[in-house]
Amino acid sequence: MTRLTRSLLFAALLVAIAPLALPSSAHAESLRTKVRQEQGMNLPQRGMTMAQVERQYGTPVRKLQTRGGDSPKHPPINRWEYANYIVYFERNHVIHSVITTPDSNPH
Repeated sequence: MTRLTRSLLFAALLVAIAPLALPSSAHAESLRTKVRQEQGMNLPQRGMTMAQVERQYGTPVRKLQTRGGDSPKHPPINRWEYANYIVYFERNHVIHSVITTPDSNPH
């Protein structure tokens, strides 16, 4: 196989897989929109305790099963589901709150 043939095959392969490897601009824009929405919402803030969240935002719709906790490098992560968002806790403190979308599935 000549060098030119190999180069052409490699270039064709790169062109074929590029859409799979790079995020689409539509996807990137939807992520930017979601981040802007989250910034405009009154969501539980990083560092709040579970008691503070429940006192300020009420009882969650559902407390999802704890994940992790099998070693010090993998602390327990708790997830509380509210009507429009999910709160993630590391042990007893909020680490992140994200809005839910119709296609998200926290389970």
